[in-house]
Amino acid sequence: MLIRYKKALEKIAMGLLSFMPNEKDVKKLTETIHSYENDDNWVLYLWKKNDEYVGIVGLVTDENNTATIQHVSVVPSYRGEGVAKEMLQEIGELGQYENVRATDETRQLVQKCINCIDKKADE
Repeated sequence: MLIRYKKALEKIAMGLLSFMPNEKDVKKLTETIHSYENDDNWVLYLWKKNDEYVGIVGLVTDENNTATIQHVSVVPSYRGEGVAKEMLQEIGELGQYENVRATDETRQLVQKCINCIDKKADE
């Protein structure tokens, strides 16, 4: 289940974001969280499964209602279970974004998940 980020979840969010290759540095993590807290175009969601936060997806929106996936990360012990696919599918089902795209950093995972979603729709 997607949960919209709020300040009370800051430490959990920073922990989940730290699994991203470019978010290892504490200063960089703090700046990223600050952007999600203070910029209306930056939207962060945490994924809760069995009462545990196991994933995170961060978007940046533009004036055309396009969401760019800046961050997507899953706790290592939950990888391979379709968590990222479920998160991205639910982002699409929110109906808030005209288009969803990826950055160079998130593209490979996003495309893999979208292909899984597309294959499931074809079955």
